[in-house]
Amino acid sequence: MNRISEVIRIPWARAHGLTVYGITVAVLDTGAYPHPDFSERIAAFKDFEKGFNRIYDDNSHGTHVCGIIGGDGRMSRGKYCGVAPGCSLLPVKVLDEKGLGNVKSMLDGIDYILEVRRRYNLRIVNISVGTLGSGNADKFDELIKKVEKMWDAGLIVVAAAGNEGPGRGTITIPGTSKKIITVGAYDDYSYSAMRKRNMSYYSGRGPTSGCIVKPEIVEPGNSIVSCSANRAGYSAKSGTSMATPVLSGIIALLLERYPYMTNKEVKMRLYERAVDLGLPKSRQGWGRIEIDKLIG
Repeated sequence: MNRISEVIRIPWARAHGLTVYGITVAVLDTGAYPHPDFSERIAAFKDFEKGFNRIYDDNSHGTHVCGIIGGDGRMSRGKYCGVAPGCSLLPVKVLDEKGLGNVKSMLDGIDYILEVRRRYNLRIVNISVGTLGSGNADKFDELIKKVEKMWDAGLIVVAAAGNEGPGRGTITIPGTSKKIITVGAYDDYSYSAMRKRNMSYYSGRGPTSGCIVKPEIVEPGNSIVSCSANRAGYSAKSGTSMATPVLSGIIALLLERYPYMTNKEVKMRLYERAVDLGLPKSRQGWGRIEIDKLIG
């Protein structure tokens, strides 16, 4: 079963006439495979790893993230459908075939997003990428500042809490930023075969070193079925990388209903309407989002 559909009721979007056409979500990740579920909705593609002009994904992580946000389910005849199956996608490849990257590629990717945001009506930036930041602190400070520059430019930046939990203070960079919206997985108690080992309770916990409560929101992240570059067309992945695009898609739906909302207004609405799961704040933040309550 597609656990996104099970948990957040994907038919909601179509039942309420929300198409999300005209809204573009940028995805900083491993790229994107030209999957049938993306139809003609890849607005642009930029590669900061190999410099290729053709759209590709040599890892499949970015394809999976894009599918959660905006796959339309056509290859599976609607069985596996993303949250906002009409939005446009702008994959920016900043990670290699192993899912690894460096700060410079991230910075270049962010500069590109800032450059083209008006051309493609970019409203949301999804960052299912993170690091605990060991090493040169200055370069990670620079990354956080650059991510916050996107926020200050009016973009809604949504980042993963990381999979380094359950210890205290395990939110990954750039999810530690006080401005952007950080997403954890509330179902991380379930078995997950990530990294060939049991990753139960993997979702990053706050607070940050600056005593900021993180994550703000939690969404489903375990065993999520979405688009893949393999022959089957779909695969299951787990992690806060999967929970993050769930929220990005929900925000895209919100923006179709209320197109003039600012990023600060979106964040405040999430705060006001999140459903408390009764978990510690360091694990759940404000809680999870129910679409009816957020948009209705």
